[in-house]
Amino acid sequence: MCAVGAVKGSGTAAIRTHPTTRDGRWTMAEHADEEAAMSEDGQAGAGWPGRRPVVGVLHPGAMGAALGAALKARAGGVLWAAAGRSDATAKRAELADLVAVADIAALARRCDLIVSICPPHAAFDTAARVAEALAAGGEGGHRPLYVDANAVSPATVRRIAGLFGPGQVVDGAVIGPPAWEPGRSVLWLSGRHAEAVAALFDSTPFAARTLGAQPGRASALKACFALQSKALPAVWALMERAAQSAGVDAELRAELARNGLDLDERLSALSAKAGDRAWRWAGEMDEAAEAMAGLGVPDGFSRAAAEVYRAMREGPGPAGRPPLG
Repeated sequence: MCAVGAVKGSGTAAIRTHPTTRDGRWTMAEHADEEAAMSEDGQAGAGWPGRRPVVGVLHPGAMGAALGAALKARAGGVLWAAAGRSDATAKRAELADLVAVADIAALARRCDLIVSICPPHAAFDTAARVAEALAAGGEGGHRPLYVDANAVSPATVRRIAGLFGPGQVVDGAVIGPPAWEPGRSVLWLSGRHAEAVAALFDSTPFAARTLGAQPGRASALKACFALQSKALPAVWALMERAAQSAGVDAELRAELARNGLDLDERLSALSAKAGDRAWRWAGEMDEAAEAMAGLGVPDGFSRAAAEVYRAMREGPGPAGRPPLG
């Protein structure tokens, strides 16, 4: 069992103060006219009143724990919701020094910023649970900024944005592994308050970069990149399946070897790379296919890759390779 902690919130003030990052430092707008000016450059709606923002992470898997740990230097506290999570998740959160609260509703009530980083198929439902918790707080409740950092399509991002209202959602996409040291991973952000969120990642292992005020651009970039990182490697499994169906798999291997390519080596590398993440990659490829269709380009590469990874989820085939027969 994990301990449940709390982060004390601030009281209501007559004048809301919002952090900005002028000259690379946190400063506060103390007057209504300055606050209005900040609204124009996208900072005000991302306000954390008079203090460092309290951040919630849904949920601390490998990537979520790394994001949460990265935010600790700039946050007033980094929370996670313990209800229904596994012992492995609790352990990751403990190692990242995150503070547990009872559930998503408790997290939503306490946070200024919520980062969703979960399996793609769960992204919308997670956002809906947060929105429901906020709605239950009444009209006078605070409205935290919601960062959807999941590998989803721009259309899914728009559906999520519809739950929270104009400007309250920042679209995020991590390209690279869970980052515990600089230089390997980039967090792309788009949306009205993308710059404010990016500033929280200054001098962290995640290099935050922005793509303008339109949500969906970060997710579109991730879907395009996934054609190389996930769809393209799946071609080796499809190649083997087709050759086996035609009864020419030995001949295919021979021709590939003649050109310096070892099919078995490529297939083993695919299984090792996807590993126990294949079920998650299948969902990402489904979302990437939706992104491609929305962009007016063929979506078959991503859909085929989704089938490969769904097959891998069922268990390894011969020599640890995905069962596609």
